[in-house]
Amino acid sequence: MTEDARFEDGIERPLNLGAFDAEDLQVISALAQDAVLPVTEIKWQKAQRRLGLLVNRLRREVGTPDVERVQSLLVIDNVQGVSSQGVDRADRDLVLQILSIDWEAGEDAAGHVVLTLAGDGALRAHVEALEVSLRDVTRPYVAPSRKMPDHG
Repeated sequence: MTEDARFEDGIERPLNLGAFDAEDLQVISALAQDAVLPVTEIKWQKAQRRLGLLVNRLRREVGTPDVERVQSLLVIDNVQGVSSQGVDRADRDLVLQILSIDWEAGEDAAGHVVLTLAGDGALRAHVEALEVSLRDVTRPYVAPSRKMPDHG
């Protein structure tokens, strides 16, 4: 007889997820919700066709008493172009907050990955095919505010 796995038996590990369809992207969007990043941590590598963001995301997947964040690399591949709205790249002190990441399908496998930001901002990556990854790159830390964001 086999037993079902229990949550308590899990080993805490850094996230390393990929999305190749809209359903997978919803998971990454949920994990990246309320992630914050300085505008200086957005890198568009045109030659590699990659858009990378170093974000400080909430660790919603763990049940700790402290509100924790972890630095994660959010990468969009197969990028053919990037546009933005309400994001002043010249303001080096600007901090952005991700509200959601959505897929707008186009023809064939192409489309747009849209990051909706707090304050009516958005980043839009035109991609040849959907390929997004989210990978934790640091150890978790207690969030400086020690509070969960309030969307009420």
